[in-house]
Amino acid sequence: MRNRACTRPSAACFEGGEKVVPLMPTSRTSALRGEGTPSVGASVLKCESPGEAEGMRPGVWDKIKDHPCYSEEAHHHYARMHVAVAPACNIQCNYCNRKYDCSNESRPGVTSRKLTPEQAVKKVMVVASRIPQLTVVGVAGPGDSLASPGTTFETFRLLKERVPDVKLCLSTNGLALPDFVDDICRYNIDHVTITINMIDPVVGARIYPWIFWNRRRLTGTDAACVLHERQMQGLEMLTERGVLTKINSVLIPGINDKHLIEVNRAVKQRGAFLHNIMPLISDPSHGTYFGLHGPRGPTSRELRTVQEACSGGLKLMRHCRQCRADAVGLLDEDRGAEFSLESIEQMDIGYDRNIRQEYQFRTETELMAQREAKREVPALTKVRKATGALKVNIAVATKGRGRVNGHFGNISELKIFEVSASGAHFVGYRRVELYCQGGYGDDERLVRIIRAINDCHAIFVAKIGICPRKELADAGIESVEQYAGEIVEVAARSWFNDYSSRVAGGGSLRKHCDETHDQAKDV
Repeated sequence: MRNRACTRPSAACFEGGEKVVPLMPTSRTSALRGEGTPSVGASVLKCESPGEAEGMRPGVWDKIKDHPCYSEEAHHHYARMHVAVAPACNIQCNYCNRKYDCSNESRPGVTSRKLTPEQAVKKVMVVASRIPQLTVVGVAGPGDSLASPGTTFETFRLLKERVPDVKLCLSTNGLALPDFVDDICRYNIDHVTITINMIDPVVGARIYPWIFWNRRRLTGTDAACVLHERQMQGLEMLTERGVLTKINSVLIPGINDKHLIEVNRAVKQRGAFLHNIMPLISDPSHGTYFGLHGPRGPTSRELRTVQEACSGGLKLMRHCRQCRADAVGLLDEDRGAEFSLESIEQMDIGYDRNIRQEYQFRTETELMAQREAKREVPALTKVRKATGALKVNIAVATKGRGRVNGHFGNISELKIFEVSASGAHFVGYRRVELYCQGGYGDDERLVRIIRAINDCHAIFVAKIGICPRKELADAGIESVEQYAGEIVEVAARSWFNDYSSRVAGGGSLRKHCDETHDQAKDV
């Protein structure tokens, strides 16, 4: 059974929703977003950081350069850790079902165990001694970090005292945020994520059944109005204090998909640094209201359409993994199962700040070498007339560190890049099933893998077998092995130069099927 290629889909048209006028900024937030204006004639020099190239103030780049959630580059090299010390929540979301003894789901709000502050700090010290690239520790649930302020800030106090070389961050729905900005600054928590799904209470009433505020339970548009006002107030207060803020928004088809452009605009006005638009996880087995009653999760095209519609506004995050409340490790290699409470009781802490600094120095040295290699790759000075403004998608099998180093049979997700004469631009992740099972390839899974990447012209791998190579070729997808071990962006541009030459020489552009493209899921 083969997946035949047919007509490639055109870009879906985004239609704007009803105009919503949000609360206007009340301060000089636009000047405090971390954006600057490069001097006239400035160019990307070898000593220039990526942050400077993007117009960030140097202090902002220093905050994000080793934060895997705030920097797409950093997430290949640096690890994060969530400690599940905040079980309570002050709102109900229709897409959420917190589970406290769950090891088989990978989504926000689930954890294997709730921790006390002391347990959390011991776990962090054990992990830091075994994962020296750990740079960030956050409280992200399983409830809301500011609905359990006592345990949350006691955890941060102990971390600041005992593990001073990690960045601290927290995630919140924003309802209680204005009440705790002073505490956030007191403990040097300089990264905060706020989940903001709406600025229109009518939209919000369809997402949030209730909130608990000022000792009262509010419902409907009354609840959504209070939540919106508190979120905007908290965001402005953080911006005034110089705290970098990431906004998470869940894309819910039919509810806020057309509304998120207004959300993007409103949070940018108030000084947010980054906007992460995530797909709704709608699975009946999770027991959420949306999972049981709808709506469905968005397709890859729907997600990307909204992201592209917001691309002229606040900078977007595209590498989110929608992590558990007890996630540990690199974003694409969670190691939480290694560090259960029972197992860490048997481990020596062994926390050595000097060893960690040495490892991270080597990592930064490697990153600098990779940046330099990317700059030295010759770009196409002009696209040949035969190819026009050619852009193609590629899939990359990688085990991390920004290189082509994944075996086709052993990957559970692929990175998707859009490649053109201007370079390789990260689009998102696609989850796929493991092709190899017990040493043998699974033909049915291969069909589904091909369907998942049928909008891609090539797949870059460190190794691939003869059978999957042939099936991919029959579907019009080129298997590329010659760049094994190379930096992804360097390999992609080199391949694209060759590919565009083939097209200019009379080779045909492969075409794709609307139906299969819609089934692909970026994550």
